[in-house]
Amino acid sequence: QKELHTTNEELQEKAQLLQQAEVESQRHPLVLNERALRMLKTGNFAGAAALLEQAVEADPLNPEIWFNLGDARRKLNRVDAAVEALDRSLAINRRNVTAFLEKASLQELQRKPRAAAMSYRNALQALPPGFKAPQWMDDQLKRAKEVVDANNRALESYIEEGLQSIRARHADEPLRRFDQCVEIVLQKRSIYRQQPTFMYFPELPAIEFYEREHFPWLDSIEAATDDIRAEYLDVLSTESEELTPYVANAHMGEAQELVNSRRWSAYSLWRQGVAIPEHIERCPRTVAALQARPSWDVPGSGPTVMFSVLDAKTRIPPHTGPVNTRLVVHLPLIVPSGCGFRVGGQQREWHPGKAFVFDDSINHEAWNDSSEPRTVLIFDVWSPLLATPERELVRALTVRIGEFYGTMRPSEGGRDEGGI
Repeated sequence: QKELHTTNEELQEKAQLLQQAEVESQRHPLVLNERALRMLKTGNFAGAAALLEQAVEADPLNPEIWFNLGDARRKLNRVDAAVEALDRSLAINRRNVTAFLEKASLQELQRKPRAAAMSYRNALQALPPGFKAPQWMDDQLKRAKEVVDANNRALESYIEEGLQSIRARHADEPLRRFDQCVEIVLQKRSIYRQQPTFMYFPELPAIEFYEREHFPWLDSIEAATDDIRAEYLDVLSTESEELTPYVANAHMGEAQELVNSRRWSAYSLWRQGVAIPEHIERCPRTVAALQARPSWDVPGSGPTVMFSVLDAKTRIPPHTGPVNTRLVVHLPLIVPSGCGFRVGGQQREWHPGKAFVFDDSINHEAWNDSSEPRTVLIFDVWSPLLATPERELVRALTVRIGEFYGTMRPSEGGRDEGGI
C-alpha cells in the first residue's frame, strides 16, 4: 500500500539498496523477507514460502516474517500451516489486528466458526481507541462484527438453556452481580473500573450503585425530603444569584461549555471541606437531616454538600471523581421527565425522595433532556468498607500531600466534587 505513494526515484533507490544487501548478506532474514515479498507480488508463492521458512529459522522472534509466511502458505492453500504461522506471529505481538483478522478468516475456511468468532473478537478488542480503519480493512471489520454478534447470540441462548434449572432453584436470591457477569461475557456490557483522578485506595470493590443496607441512615434523610426541598425553593425565590456555576476557571475537556455557566450550578452548604455559614443558616432542616451521615471529612477536600441544578437540555459528559475512599449520595428533589444518570454500565432515573449511593471514581454522566431544571441534593460520605484507622490515615495523607504542594488541592489535580 505504501509503495503506491512512492516516487520512481525512491523505488529505484530501494531496489538498489536491496541488491546491495543481497550481495553483502544474502542469508540475512530481512533480505530473505524482502525477496519473498517480491515473489508474492509476482505470484511465485512456493518460492516466497521457501525463503520465508529460511527467514523465520534465522529470526524466529520477528512477527512480521511469521505473518508473511502465513500469507504465503494461504496462497498455497496450506490453511492449517498458515494458521500455525499466524499463531507464531500473534504469540510475539498480540496487538496485530490484521493477523487476528487473517487467522479468523482462515478458521472460517477450516469450518471452525466458534474459533473464528474468538479470533474476530480478539481483533476488535485489539483496535486502539479512536481507531479509524483504512478503506481496505472496512469489509474485514464489518465481517468481524457480524460473526462476533451472531456468536454472542448463540452463546447467550446456550448459556440460558443450561442455567434455567439453577436459576429456578435460586429464584428468590439476588443475582444482579451474576447477571452483569453474563452481560460482560456476551459483550453486552463494558467493564468499568475505579479510575480516581487523585488517590486510589486498593482493594475497595468497584461497585457502581451500592445496596441500601450499607446506609441505614438514608431512611431518615429521605423522610426529610419535603423540608429539604422547601428550603431549596425558598433559597431559589430570594437568593437565586447565590446559585453559582459549578465549574469555574477550569479545563473540562468535553464539558468546557459548562465552565462558568449557570446551566450547571450549585448552592453549596459545604464546598471542599469549607463551611459556608450564611448558606448553612438558611437551610437548618437540611443540615439537621444530614447529621446522621458519616461525612467524608477530609480537610481541604470534604465534606461537600450542595443543591446541584442541571438546566434544561443540558448534558454533563462522562468523567470520574478524585478518590474511591468516599461515595456520593443523591437525594432527588425536583426531577422532570427526560432526566437520566449513568454510572459504569448501569443507568438509573432520579425519583424525588428516593436516594441512591454510588462510587463516582467510576465513569459516570448525567443529562436533562427536559424543558425544566433538575435539582438534586448531593453530599459525600465515607465508604463503609474503610476502617476507622484507614479513614484517619487517609485524612492525614491528603493533608500532607496538599502541604507538600503548597496551594495544590485534589481539585487542582482534576478532581470532581461529586456535583452532577
